[in-house]
Amino acid sequence: MAEGLVVEQEGPVLRVTLDRPEKRNALDDAMIAGLIDAVDAAGRDDAARVVVLAGAGDHFCAGADIVARNAPGGERPRVGSIQRRLPSQAHRLVPLVLSVQVPVVCRIQGWAAGIGFHLALAADFTVAADDARFWEPFGQRGFTPDSAGTWLLPRLAGMVRARELLLLGRELSGHEAVDWGLIHAAVPAADLDGAVDEVVGRLAAGPTVALGLTKWLLRSGQSAALDAHLQDEAMALELSSRSEDFREGLAAFREKRAPRFTGR
Repeated sequence: MAEGLVVEQEGPVLRVTLDRPEKRNALDDAMIAGLIDAVDAAGRDDAARVVVLAGAGDHFCAGADIVARNAPGGERPRVGSIQRRLPSQAHRLVPLVLSVQVPVVCRIQGWAAGIGFHLALAADFTVAADDARFWEPFGQRGFTPDSAGTWLLPRLAGMVRARELLLLGRELSGHEAVDWGLIHAAVPAADLDGAVDEVVGRLAAGPTVALGLTKWLLRSGQSAALDAHLQDEAMALELSSRSEDFREGLAAFREKRAPRFTGR
């Protein structure tokens, strides 16, 4: 696994921790590649029923480590390196978080900036400390957004608020991010682990096949015509109704008890 990244499988929960606290968990290329590998593997691993993204120390992620990449005196890459590199790095990671057919939960404390902010937006559930800070640094650093920021923010917050974040560099607290419809919940820092664990526990005990297909439908429905989307719903229902968890759900309903889903 990449240096600066800790990946741990705890039963049905895959925990991926950004572990570079001295740099506020800023992502370098190796960490991004490791995140891609971990999330991609979770989508193919029947044991993984939920992915948790977290950051070690006082912050979630301060963005990409552009300081190290542009250090004075370092060898400059040839022209065009950014547009060649991004499709296999940051521009692969965010779509993967959006599309992987297991739920992804983000735990946010301290700063979530740039790609750290975008990972929080792409996750299915993001729970933050109420004093967390969400920020788009691009305008104040003199370059344009990447990692799907200009795609995610207008869809979640609307164009007016997207401009405020991306062009004016407004910072949002955890509570403001909830009010703007960007994240799931904000809680006092002392309650953060408990709030994350409650969401993770519910997802890890859920009908994983149905949840993954529902996630796919929610995303694909944003751009599909109604007739095409209804066809997708029919296919998803066909698949989910053949799962063991569907049979368990019916049995639990008949027997008037809580279902015991196994993720199959």
